[in-house]
Amino acid sequence: EVQLVESGGGLVQIGGSLRLSCAASGFTFDDYAIGWFRQAPGKEREGVSCVSVSDGDTYYADSVKGRFTISSDNAKNTVYLQMNSLKPEDTAVYYCAADPTGVVVGTYESDYDLIRRYDYWGQGTQVTVSS
Repeated sequence: EVQLVESGGGLVQIGGSLRLSCAASGFTFDDYAIGWFRQAPGKEREGVSCVSVSDGDTYYADSVKGRFTISSDNAKNTVYLQMNSLKPEDTAVYYCAADPTGVVVGTYESDYDLIRRYDYWGQGTQVTVSS
């Protein structure tokens, strides 16, 4: 069965860094796009970053551009999200998800338009940023 397992979350200070991992199994990794999403307390889920595994196309939300980097290791069926210069507003549960279309574009009409592409979701990992 399709399975996505996030890891790497934790508690960090403002300006710190974390690297999240999303380990995928149960599907043909190269055919998919893998995305990172987050949901903060009292907020709706938002798209953070996505990568097309096959062609490397990426998407970043404006709020994380220049601070976060998404990458994939096809040999390990794993996608990473390197998060630098963390801010309190980055505090959220971070989820990875898989999109069977395998397509990533530079912009999306809305978070809903992005999220609706993703069929499979992990259980999330908590990231907390504090002073």
